[in-house]
Amino acid sequence: MASSEPGDVLILGSGLIGRSWAMLFASGGFKVKLYDIEQQQVTNALETIRKEMKILEQSGSLRGSLSSEEQLSLISGCSNIQAAVEGAGHIQECVPENLELKKKIFAQLDQIVDDKVVLSSSTSCLLPSKLFAGLAHVKQCLVVHPVNPPYYVPLVELVPHPETAPATMDRTYALMRKIGQSPVRIMKEIEGFALNRLQYAIIGEAWRLVEEGIVSPSDLDLVMSDGLGMRYAFIGPLETMHLNAEGMLNYCDRYREGMKRVLKTFGPIPDFSRATTEKVNQAMCVNVPDDPEHLGARRQWRDECLLRLAKLKRQMQSQ
Repeated sequence: MASSEPGDVLILGSGLIGRSWAMLFASGGFKVKLYDIEQQQVTNALETIRKEMKILEQSGSLRGSLSSEEQLSLISGCSNIQAAVEGAGHIQECVPENLELKKKIFAQLDQIVDDKVVLSSSTSCLLPSKLFAGLAHVKQCLVVHPVNPPYYVPLVELVPHPETAPATMDRTYALMRKIGQSPVRIMKEIEGFALNRLQYAIIGEAWRLVEEGIVSPSDLDLVMSDGLGMRYAFIGPLETMHLNAEGMLNYCDRYREGMKRVLKTFGPIPDFSRATTEKVNQAMCVNVPDDPEHLGARRQWRDECLLRLAKLKRQMQSQ
């Protein structure tokens, strides 16, 4: 297995995901360079990181064993790509979800990196075979997809290009574990990877149930938040099956035909019509109006919930 020590880490893009990655790597003790095309964007991002780390430290929620000042001292900014790459052993791309933009960046990196650096993308939906096509360093490339917000939700999907070297996957897996994330290996690329395929399956059936008048939008969310979501926060659907009977074999013996009967009633892919979208939006706006102030406040509340849940999960796993 390749070494899990990547040297410095370079983050390309200073938006929400890029800032989150910078904080995560710094929490693990790694030196981080945060790159963006405009120096002012980098300056603003560093200031935002400073404020967020101080708040986290004051609330006892800062990740890692280092103080906020120690972590902040590990993060620097850069607006020159050539200088940014120097010394980097792991590069995490976090630019907007645009295939041509990302391909342009990786083509540029391909010309200036050595044979040891890992080139990774934070994309949530673009396939590695499209992102890294034609690169000389393709064996060093993979998708490292975080879950938003990454600082509070530890899952990371590792998705290889067909030519990604096993050592690249191993090294990146070890790195993610070192900074406290929960990496999963996607064995081969597929549209939506694993997380979004599961997420879209839930969204699709949720939409059909609302559109067909089976359940209201607010009650549909309650089915997840006060039902499935509570147990899935600790164990996945497969282990849930295993525990809901005398093991997996017994579960399938009991419920195989019932599951197949229900699954056969699932409808076609929703077209997410304007009429249903307006209906759902109206229901959502009862509790959370869709203006920046209310949405921002609700996101902050959500992140606090996720932070507390993460603490509880760590406590339960240590028992």
